[in-house]
Amino acid sequence: MEKLKIVGMNKLTGEVTISGAKNAAVAIIPASIIAGGVSVIENLPYIEDVSSLHKTINKLGAKCEYKDKHTLLIDSSNIISPCALYDEVRKIRASYYLIGAFLARFKEAKVALPGGCNFGNRPIDQHLKGFRALGAEVSVDCEQGVVYAKADKLVGTSIYLDVVSVGATINIMLAATLAEGMTTIENAAKEPHVVDTANFLNMMGAKIKGAGTDVIRIYGVEKLHGANYAIIPDQIEAGTYMIAGAITRGDVLVKNVIPTHLDSLSAKLLEMDITVQEFDDSIRIIADKPFKNVNVKTMAYPGFPTALQPPMTALLSVAKGKNIITENVWENRFQYIDELKKLGADIIVEDRVATINGVEKLKGANVRATDLRAGAAMILAGLAAEGETIVDGLKYIDRGYEEVEKKFGALGAKIERFED
Repeated sequence: MEKLKIVGMNKLTGEVTISGAKNAAVAIIPASIIAGGVSVIENLPYIEDVSSLHKTINKLGAKCEYKDKHTLLIDSSNIISPCALYDEVRKIRASYYLIGAFLARFKEAKVALPGGCNFGNRPIDQHLKGFRALGAEVSVDCEQGVVYAKADKLVGTSIYLDVVSVGATINIMLAATLAEGMTTIENAAKEPHVVDTANFLNMMGAKIKGAGTDVIRIYGVEKLHGANYAIIPDQIEAGTYMIAGAITRGDVLVKNVIPTHLDSLSAKLLEMDITVQEFDDSIRIIADKPFKNVNVKTMAYPGFPTALQPPMTALLSVAKGKNIITENVWENRFQYIDELKKLGADIIVEDRVATINGVEKLKGANVRATDLRAGAAMILAGLAAEGETIVDGLKYIDRGYEEVEKKFGALGAKIERFED
């Protein structure tokens, strides 16, 4: 069992380069299946979720190999069966994109229900609603944990999402690329990785317009072809390191970012009296003043990301006075709060609202990651805490953060991975 040992209260200084976006990568890799040819995906993050998809694509019969640590060549021409029931599929949430990709190419899919982090009810009903609207018959075997979908043909239609869902938006886009006629997705998600996936599909010959707005139109084409594509920088990893610079009272230049993707976080850090300097593809964080109190509400993009709520909570736990975070996306994302309390945080949770009474300092303790972003919060809290912190549950952290101990170590953190 691997764990992280952190000796806190060291200011982070220097530069950190952000990896490719996890949430874009896990959609673009399945999207490459639709073409049935050769694609080269660059700027991939070197993380467990990508590794799981890499193994899955190989098991499907494709040629999927790393050209280097961050570049994957995918030749999906030899995939003959739209069936993915492997252990790797059950490990990650984004495996549901295989359903949309299989439906587009084979008009049939048999895929294990997705896994990933458990922080509340995360249904895929909007995905299934979209597939059915396109003409597929869909059923779910809950006992076996398998989704079945089949269609004689897919026909474009108008689909209104009852809730803004990134996963459903992307999955319907995938399925609709080869459908007859035009598909319209209304109340679509606008996140950067939705746009990135649409851009990749368009590079392969799809005809998608409106990605990044709440109405996306997909004009069905007869076939797609392979493409070379570089994934955008990871908005959430970038935000995590920005908050890390702040919580350690440091001076950190976060490189390889798209600053506009981080506007909602930058605004809150500025409100806290933290210096945020934006450049073309980097952001510098300087925290040399007492923190001011803020209120944060998570929302769909371009609002404050739910994935940055746990790291932000860690930061506000050392911002003296009363801070409030309202979680509007996932109903049970505060389950990590008890772990922060072990470090001395003063937090009261009522329903979807956390009231954080900032303390002067945190103190090291043994904590665990309850999910991916909660794991990031434990690392940040440990960096700010007095003494030694041990973080368990690295299987979650490694799903979405590339070599955290190396990146934080290069900024001056005393952090190391060890086997228990």
